[in-house]
Amino acid sequence: MFSPTRRTVVASLGAAVASTLASPSHAWAVADATDHPVPLRRAHAHNDYEHPRPLADALAHRFTSVEADIWLIDGQLLVGHDLDDLTPERTLESLYLDPLLARVRANHGSVYQGYRIPLQLLIDIKNTGEATYLELHRRLRRYRSILSYAADGRVRTGAVTPVISGDRAARAPMEAQHLRYAFYDGRLDDLGTGVPASFIPLISTNWTLSFSWQGVGPMPAEERATLHEIVSAAHAERQRVRFWATPDAIGPAREAVWHELLAASVDHINTDDLAGLERFLSTHDQPRR
Repeated sequence: MFSPTRRTVVASLGAAVASTLASPSHAWAVADATDHPVPLRRAHAHNDYEHPRPLADALAHRFTSVEADIWLIDGQLLVGHDLDDLTPERTLESLYLDPLLARVRANHGSVYQGYRIPLQLLIDIKNTGEATYLELHRRLRRYRSILSYAADGRVRTGAVTPVISGDRAARAPMEAQHLRYAFYDGRLDDLGTGVPASFIPLISTNWTLSFSWQGVGPMPAEERATLHEIVSAAHAERQRVRFWATPDAIGPAREAVWHELLAASVDHINTDDLAGLERFLSTHDQPRR
């Protein structure tokens, strides 16, 4: 059974700042949301760029986390799952960064008007990890007015928090930086290693590597205990948790898994079905004000 060690978050991070970046569950500070739709703090749009309107559809369904795969091709950061999907006009800037910049400016500093919760932009690097990250860093610097950043271990939370996933070769250049406009997507092996939430605010893992249960029948007690242990260990480090490869076909099995994720306080629920998860969370996960 999974049982990582626990540690104390680096003091320089600061409890308030760390919790704002690391856990939407603890960052639900509302300015004045009376007339505005409530964003869904656990909703993560897997492969968001595959929807008819990348980013826009996720925001219309009140998602607070979106995922974009990027490739460094001829100096451009192109968005798509496979090389065959890439087209020159579908860049990270055109699909995500430019629309987010315009939206945050229009909303006076937030993605969702009246709410100060940051939008997580999970950027999955698909090729040439180090080179792609260094080019990404140069691009992100242009949008620094809306981004969360870390400077010598201290975090300032902005309207958009980029988190780098995918090619693990991006880690080394990120760790070497004194100023970063992005954070690192950790794995289960990173729990209990002493790496602070100012670098790894998110722990992501493949559901099927830890669990055989796919939503049919009751969840085995030992697997439920493992799920809760993983989440508790991450939250003790002020890190959020996301599972990918959870069942996502419409039906009772998917809802059973989603219920267990909610019960364990998993921070991000992964889906391609934006409307389906919106309905589920609107019913079962009440916002914190």
